[in-house]
Amino acid sequence: MNFTDQTVIVTGAGSGIGRATALRFGELGANVAIADKNEAAAADVAAAAGAKALAVTVDVSDSASVRAMVQTVVDNFGGIDVLCNNAGFGFPGSVLEIDEDNWDRLMSVNLKGVFLCSKYAIPELAKTGDGRIVNTSSYTAAVGIRNRAAYVASKGGVSALTRAMALDHADQGIRVNAVAPGTVNSPYFDKMIRESEDPQQLLDELNGRSPMHRMGRPEEIAEAIIWLAAKESSFATGSVLTIDGGTSTW
Repeated sequence: MNFTDQTVIVTGAGSGIGRATALRFGELGANVAIADKNEAAAADVAAAAGAKALAVTVDVSDSASVRAMVQTVVDNFGGIDVLCNNAGFGFPGSVLEIDEDNWDRLMSVNLKGVFLCSKYAIPELAKTGDGRIVNTSSYTAAVGIRNRAAYVASKGGVSALTRAMALDHADQGIRVNAVAPGTVNSPYFDKMIRESEDPQQLLDELNGRSPMHRMGRPEEIAEAIIWLAAKESSFATGSVLTIDGGTSTW
């Protein structure tokens, strides 16, 4: 797979899956926009990705910020070939426990962020005749998980929006797909484990979600994102590719 002379935006690229994805695109020759709300994290990843990387600070829940990000990328690289909507977060709670403000905050990033970034990138993607969008959903969108009501709902929306956009923009030559990762070893889970009352018990629980008895690695999800963004997947659109170590088959 080769992305030489192609421009890629990866949101949430400051850590975890986004970081691994951005670095891999860089290895494959792409111009990579490292988009993250954390300016320092974006700069660190851009430095690691090499000379053809650009750090861009963005709040994906804010339309003005997203428009500015898209314009910055176009000004620097001349266009956009691939958009990876990866920014997102989660927190525990059932609908009885989650307050309205936190619900809205999560939805504004996890779902509205995909909407806004796609909305403002699609006109540029359409100019190429071969634009690609890859969204990060979750295996929980299909099977659910306890005590994560807002997160599961947001990722269900991402999967549905992926299919809708695939239909809406196929005539513009834009393919839209998503990955649905299982539990992935990331800074989010590292922090959760460190702060838990029994770190080993929580680690065992997270590893035990999969019949492979381990969490995924960010690099493993990145490879799937890369494939969906590559010409090698040219007949794939409207697909949600589950990569969860078999968790959803239990």
